[in-house]
Amino acid sequence: MAPLLHLVLAASLVALTSSKSLPVLVPVTKDRTTSLYTIPFSYGNKLVVDIAGPLVWSVCQSGHLPAPFPCDSDDCRRANIYPVPGCSKPGCGNGARKDKTCTVYPYNPVTGACSNGSLVHTRFVANTTDGINPVSQVSVNAVSACATRKLLTSLPRGATGVAGLAGSEALPAQVASSQKVAKKFLLCLPRGGVYGDGVAIFGGGPLQLTAQPGTDYTQSLEYTPLLAKKDNPAYYVSVKSILVEDSPVHFPPHALDTGGAVLCTRVPYTLLRPDVYGPFVAAFGNAMKAQNATSVKAVAPFKLCYDARKLANTRLGYLVPGVHLALDGGKIWRMTGVHSMVDVNQDTACLAFVEMKGVKAGDGNAPAVIVGGFQMENFVLQFDLEKKQLGFFKLPFFTNCGQFNFTRSA
Repeated sequence: MAPLLHLVLAASLVALTSSKSLPVLVPVTKDRTTSLYTIPFSYGNKLVVDIAGPLVWSVCQSGHLPAPFPCDSDDCRRANIYPVPGCSKPGCGNGARKDKTCTVYPYNPVTGACSNGSLVHTRFVANTTDGINPVSQVSVNAVSACATRKLLTSLPRGATGVAGLAGSEALPAQVASSQKVAKKFLLCLPRGGVYGDGVAIFGGGPLQLTAQPGTDYTQSLEYTPLLAKKDNPAYYVSVKSILVEDSPVHFPPHALDTGGAVLCTRVPYTLLRPDVYGPFVAAFGNAMKAQNATSVKAVAPFKLCYDARKLANTRLGYLVPGVHLALDGGKIWRMTGVHSMVDVNQDTACLAFVEMKGVKAGDGNAPAVIVGGFQMENFVLQFDLEKKQLGFFKLPFFTNCGQFNFTRSA
C-alpha cells in the first residue's frame, strides 16, 4: 500500500503545483452620453475606466470611518507615488507623524478636479474566465480611495467612481497580487449601443468571440514597447511616423519624438498636438481631394467633414485614406474608415481626430499624440506590465468586442 499511497500523494502534488489561477473578467460598457467606459465593481457600483489613472476610488459610504492605513504604510506610499496637479502634496515625509492616517488624492479624469480622501478596504466582485465564458464568481480583496460625491461631476450617470488601470495601486496590479495571475490586462473596448458590452480581463488572455469560435485573438497580437514617463503612470508608446494612405506625413523635426504618444480612455477621439495636427489634417485633406470627396462645413470639434451620402461605405467603414501609426519595433497600428471617421449627423461624417487645446506646438510637457477611446474600439489590447509591452490586434470586420459570451460555462 505504501507505493500506491506514494503515487497518490505524488499525483496530488503535481495537480496542485500545475494548477493555475484563472484571469478575472468583467464587461465593459460604453456610455453614449459621455463616450466613457464603465465596469461593474461590486454590489451595483460601476466605475469609469481610466487607462491612465493610478487609483481606484469611489464615493464614501454613509457613516464611513477611515481604515487604519498609517501614513508610512506601503499602500499609502503606492497610492501617493504620482503627484496630482492641483492637489496638496501628501503629508508623509514632510514632518508628519508616521502613525497618522493616510491621506490620498482621488481626482476626476474628465474635469481634473481632485479632493482629499482616505483609503478603505473593498472587494472587486467579478468572474474568473477561461477566455471563452465566465467560469465562477470571485471576490478580490482590494484597496480603494474614498472620495467626496462632488468628484462625480461629468461622469456617466450611475457611476460611483473611477477604476485606474495604471500604477502599482491600480486595479490590474491589485488583481494580480490578490489572485496570483499574470501582471497583464486585456481590453476590448466596445462601440456601444446595439453592439453590446466589451471585455476587460485582468491576468491577460486568451480571448475568444462568438463570431469565430475556437480562435484565440491574443495569438495574433503584435507587440510594441510600453514606455514610462517620470511622475506619470500612463501607458506611452513611441510613434515613429504617421501615414496617410501609406505616405508618411511630413512634420517639423522631432515633432513625434517630443512628448511621445499616450493611450487614454478619458478622451473620445485621438488628440494631436498643434504641430502634429496641422500637417496631418493637410495630408488627409489632400488625399480626400484626390478621391474627389465632397467637403462640407466643419462640425466642432472636428476640422474636416464630408458629405456622407457621397462616400462609399464598406464593411471597413467609409472608403477613405487609411491612417496608420508606425510604432517602435516596426509594427503598424492600421485604421480604416471605421476608426478614422465619425458620423456627426445623418449626412455628415468627419475626420475623428481633434487638435489638442491649451498646449503650444512642440511643447515637450504634452504628448504629441493622445490615442482616444474611439480609435481603440474593436481592437484587442493587452498591456503586459511584466514585459513592458503593448499587444494590439484589429478585429476582423465580421466581429466586434461586443461578441464575448458572458453566459457562465456549465
